[in-house]
Amino acid sequence: MKRAITSLFFVCQLFACLSQTNILSTKQLAEDIMLGNYDPADYTPGTVINHPGDIVPAIMDGILPDSLKSYLLRLSAFETRNTGSDTLSSSRGIGAARRWVFQRFEQIGAENGGRLIPSYLQFDRSICSVNQHRNVFAVLPGIDTSHQGIIIIEGHLDSRCETACDTACLAEGMEDNGSGTALVLELARVMSQFAFDRTIVFMATIGEEQGLFGADAFAKYAKNKGIPINAVLNNDVIGGIICGETSSPPSCPGLNDIDSTQVRLFSQGVNNSKHKQLARFTKLQYVEELLGLVSVPMMVTIMSAEDRTGRGGDHIPFREQGFAAIRFTSANEHGNANTDDPNYHDRQHTTKDVLGVDTDGDNVLDSFFVDFNYLARNAVINGVSAGMAAIGPETPVDFTATRTADSVFVEITDPFDYGEYRVFYRSTTNDFDTIFTVFQKNAGLPNAAGLLRVSVAAVDGNGVESLFSGEKTLSVVSGADEVANGRATPPIELYQNRPNPFDEATYIVYQVKEPISYREAYLVIANLEGREIKRMPISLHEGENEVLYTHGYNVLGIYTYSLEVDGKVVDTKQMVFAN
Repeated sequence: MKRAITSLFFVCQLFACLSQTNILSTKQLAEDIMLGNYDPADYTPGTVINHPGDIVPAIMDGILPDSLKSYLLRLSAFETRNTGSDTLSSSRGIGAARRWVFQRFEQIGAENGGRLIPSYLQFDRSICSVNQHRNVFAVLPGIDTSHQGIIIIEGHLDSRCETACDTACLAEGMEDNGSGTALVLELARVMSQFAFDRTIVFMATIGEEQGLFGADAFAKYAKNKGIPINAVLNNDVIGGIICGETSSPPSCPGLNDIDSTQVRLFSQGVNNSKHKQLARFTKLQYVEELLGLVSVPMMVTIMSAEDRTGRGGDHIPFREQGFAAIRFTSANEHGNANTDDPNYHDRQHTTKDVLGVDTDGDNVLDSFFVDFNYLARNAVINGVSAGMAAIGPETPVDFTATRTADSVFVEITDPFDYGEYRVFYRSTTNDFDTIFTVFQKNAGLPNAAGLLRVSVAAVDGNGVESLFSGEKTLSVVSGADEVANGRATPPIELYQNRPNPFDEATYIVYQVKEPISYREAYLVIANLEGREIKRMPISLHEGENEVLYTHGYNVLGIYTYSLEVDGKVVDTKQMVFAN
């Protein structure tokens, strides 16, 4: 995964400041299926397996650590998968690697009645002096074209060592990102036996290490072609469990710390964010569908920021095009990728990002840097989330939520009349606080203290919920609090930060209730002694505003944040930094 490059001039020198052009699928059938232009009967298997009670345990039992290991061994044999490396060799470089991935997709399709359709996404762009590039993807057609919106499971195929365009060095890229590519291949193998209502796309992108170019090409291609995308699950640095000397915050506690039971979900936004809602959907599927079945429980952590500090991944171009997208990343990373630092000793973005080492001299790897069991558990979480999104009902078209002192009244607009719904309450964390199940479109529910964010989902006859709606914010009822005390509601309301306590970053939200004339406004962060830590200029746009405050990793304590307008403090609240 790329390290952010701040100099636009430097980027232009390396990669040319031109956008991708001539973007096309090399197989028209793959494009037609993603657009819904096909007969589902052509891809419906003789035996249809599409009940969650069958799919979930089959994914859990079908993902094999040894299979993932075999993919990684094969990927390491290409020596480098740098985007600018050899495209003609049959054994070395990105060309050989992407042809092998394509052939593996072909083989999986042949094993499943031709139901997995491989293709390349070809595009022109100068990257490391190579002008034409190809992502590899495979399409598993849905069996019900009335259900719109494809699901994408992806990871970048390309690798690098210390210099972004060094194509001669050994760049096996096993954690970054052979692990993500192996996960995508294994899920394609296992999930191709099932019949999902919606189409699922398995994709290995290129050009990530030089600027997210492959993902950007596919996101723009989908937008331009009108291909509907419901969810993108990006997997990058997803198989390692060992902490490096350095890591991009928020990450691991210190050198050689081990964490094999946590995975982090990064996504953009906090309030009414479709990306955070997708992360919550993913976590809920794990908790409700998998947790009671697994032998090793996992902690699925919804992170505040879109990515680690100063870093980026393939979910970002999809988000930029308006598609819901999240990133799966290991709890521990071996390095912050700052190879310009002469004291950098970690594996990420170096020739040392290999699969493992031979400790007894028999020329067989016996100590591994990728944990195959951990990678398998993360693959299962991906697969169940994507699978439930692919068989679940349509998200309600809309809903209203109103609040009194005692109750919350929800009215759901659902033309499909599913008859069962879930209502989600959220307050100060990235997770839901309370989930209600109701059996009518209109429901009165208990109130909750403080600011409340409400969202809904439909539930079908198989007990699968839809992807979640957007959130609606219900302010604290002011009648009892304000009128009784003779105070008018202020034109600006500062909300509790979310999440709180928080990791390395948190969102500070404020609502401007009417147009305001002002000269300058700031959010001011201070410690409890009153010492100012940071002063951030803000704009007072009418409606809800949110600002991501990045505090830094491993700096614990209680802090205050104040909204200051033209030198006067409007409101002050406390927040807790706890990781």
